[in-house]
Amino acid sequence: MKRLVVLGGGESGVGTAILGKKEGYEVFVSDFGKIKEDYKNVLNQYEIKWEDEKHTEDKILNADVVMKSPGIPEKAPIVKKLVEKGIPVISEIEFTVQFTNAKTIGITGSNGKTTTTMLTYHLLKQAGLNVGLAGNIGKSFAWQVAEENFDVYVLELSSFQLDGCINYKPNIAVITNISPDHLDRYEYKYENYIASKFRITMNQDENDYLIYDNDDEAISNWLQNNKTKAQLIPFSLLKKMKNGAFINNDTMEFSINNEEFAMKTTDISLEGKHNMKNAMAATSVAQLMKIRKETIRESLSNFQGVEHRLEKVLKIQNVQYINDSKATNVNATFFALDSMNVPTVWIVGGVDKGNDYSELMSLVREKVKAIICLGIDNRKIIDAFSDVVDMMVEVDNMRDAVNTAKHIAEKGDNVLLSPACASFDLFQNYEDRGNQFKAAVRNL
Repeated sequence: MKRLVVLGGGESGVGTAILGKKEGYEVFVSDFGKIKEDYKNVLNQYEIKWEDEKHTEDKILNADVVMKSPGIPEKAPIVKKLVEKGIPVISEIEFTVQFTNAKTIGITGSNGKTTTTMLTYHLLKQAGLNVGLAGNIGKSFAWQVAEENFDVYVLELSSFQLDGCINYKPNIAVITNISPDHLDRYEYKYENYIASKFRITMNQDENDYLIYDNDDEAISNWLQNNKTKAQLIPFSLLKKMKNGAFINNDTMEFSINNEEFAMKTTDISLEGKHNMKNAMAATSVAQLMKIRKETIRESLSNFQGVEHRLEKVLKIQNVQYINDSKATNVNATFFALDSMNVPTVWIVGGVDKGNDYSELMSLVREKVKAIICLGIDNRKIIDAFSDVVDMMVEVDNMRDAVNTAKHIAEKGDNVLLSPACASFDLFQNYEDRGNQFKAAVRNL
């Protein structure tokens, strides 16, 4: 029986452990920090052995393969010892791909990768594809491969995840842009970081595609000096692309494999130049996946962007109140929770549109300290999250929701209204809901 050791007991670690167990490995999870209670419970449920706040060397150095969570640097003592012993140290992505036949779309870049990943996922999902979302975002890729059966995965990939890839080969790779980032992990050499990003295309062949920002200096330089076998699909704000995407006055134009497509930039819900690039990248994927032009048009116009929703209302006693009332579905709330970087009191609920809350689970575990249910029927939310958060409160009007949040929140926390539901059980529409939230916050 092969022995799999997982370093790091967070979302990717626990997911890998579950998949490893399912595929017949003897699994051991070791975390130098503390493993969250929820994750401990999951590991115990699957009868997977684990330890935290230490690394017991004789239980680690006897591994056949080690999956290292992306947050653990290469220079961690235990990783160095594993490398010296010649034990393969790989990423969750590398471990997982061998157990799925699904197509993967790998998206990396210094900025914009979350928007591009979410938009790509939105385009494919709207087209009715059986698609999963994973990588640096949402529920662990390994966990999904163990428990779901998607035909396609859209993966947001950090350079750290790519560093642990040896054989991984996306059918479609996207590099949104490259700017100096995380250089502390790359011996402060920009070229090391650039090389790390380009690992996304290292195993691609002539049947695969690489979509990239043709205006980006680091990307252009790499492509001039290095080879990839993948078919190249560039996008640009500045010049016309023969086989790719570009902006022509106020029109986004695509010519990919002899397929033409054009759309007015004013019809795209995202705003800002960087978002035009994200839209070109995601649309290029959609075209390669043969998605109908009508569906692409519709998806680009109804996609709820990342930046133009999360409205900061007021900071009171060092608690930030955020209005995201426009988040009327799970996908939109995913964005909101993903962008929270301090403990968050989450106000959620309303008219459920057949919501599947499971894709929010990892974010709720990681970021949410309390949930305030604001709806007439909150049963589904309570069923989904009652085991995951310490405190859940039900209210039926906005004033009570905001007052309750004020009592729960401590200095440095966020209070986030991101309902994931329609508003018409208690409000006229999402604007009315957002306005009531702001008025209640101002009255605190």
